[in-house]
Amino acid sequence: MSFVDAWGQQLWDIYQNKEQYWIIERDDGRIEAGSGSFYFSDFPDWPPMEQEAIQLARGRVLDVGCGAGRHALYLQSQGLDVLGIDQSPLLIQICRERGLKDAQVCSITEAHRLGGRPFDTILMFGNNLGLLGNGKRGRWILKAWHKITSDSAAILAETLDPYQTDDPGHLAYHQRNRARGRMGGQVRIRVRHKMLKGPWFDYLFLSQDELRQLVAGTGWQIARCLEEGPHYVAVLTKFPSG
Repeated sequence: MSFVDAWGQQLWDIYQNKEQYWIIERDDGRIEAGSGSFYFSDFPDWPPMEQEAIQLARGRVLDVGCGAGRHALYLQSQGLDVLGIDQSPLLIQICRERGLKDAQVCSITEAHRLGGRPFDTILMFGNNLGLLGNGKRGRWILKAWHKITSDSAAILAETLDPYQTDDPGHLAYHQRNRARGRMGGQVRIRVRHKMLKGPWFDYLFLSQDELRQLVAGTGWQIARCLEEGPHYVAVLTKFPSG
């Protein structure tokens, strides 16, 4: 079955000024929607937490799930060497048309195969820490990234604490997940766009304590967290060698 790029088509239509929304469906039937123009926003319009956290990026940068390229383009404008990757061919086309010099179609599970000199920063903004999917896959990915990064590398990973909510629907979903042997914030979602239905995939939201448990034994540690309500950017660094 061929890959249905519903997310890429959504942002492509926004890029072409045809639409201004996104729609996500959760596997319990819940629908979320919002404005898509934010994915094309410039630095002054970002949340303060993102503005602060992105200043920590340095050296060669890998932007995982680069989307329409807003973070990668900003870092490129600051003189950094940035590679943006996304599994959506349409999003990579958008990034290139908007001026990103290095953008490749690549999934998160294939990122460890990328060539070139080691990365100094791995960027996972826009809640893209969720792309780890689940605990087992997340630990495998982090271990693989340990091998393609410099000794002083950092991962800047944005997510939200799913438990900072009083929404009955979210609380019931957390309980449903645990009853099925899943992490509370491990959501199963797909993108909807007009007649398109993207594939179902797992997206992981974590508390800081859960993230600390997940990174244990991967060679990474939480150095600090920048917080803004339930959202936070975790700065992961390598354990000192020797």
